[in-house]
Amino acid sequence: QVQLVESGGGLVQPGGSLRLSCATSGSTLEEYATGWHRQAPGKEREAVACISSSGSNGGTNYADSVKGRFTISRDSAKNMLYLQMNSLKPEDTAVYYCNVGGRAGYWGQGTQVTVSS
Repeated sequence: QVQLVESGGGLVQPGGSLRLSCATSGSTLEEYATGWHRQAPGKEREAVACISSSGSNGGTNYADSVKGRFTISRDSAKNMLYLQMNSLKPEDTAVYYCNVGGRAGYWGQGTQVTVSS
């Protein structure tokens, strides 16, 4: 059973930074596509950033709205997934979810990120 626990969300002013962490257990991260998704009120969940499995070269992909501001990383030895978010904007406000194995895979419970002055 794969379990995911996110942390690091909170309230931040526009232009600020946050680092989200996802602690995983029950899986070897590098064997799966892993990523971060977010869901704002009244909107569908959307993919923010992902890392492909090691078997697929471990490349990263980002939503156009966060390119150049967000960085996803993975520490397979610690079974941790991270999302460094810089230059945050009010439109980044959402619940952020950690994911292992794609949409049909495993999800964390989410962590709230609020960007507001």
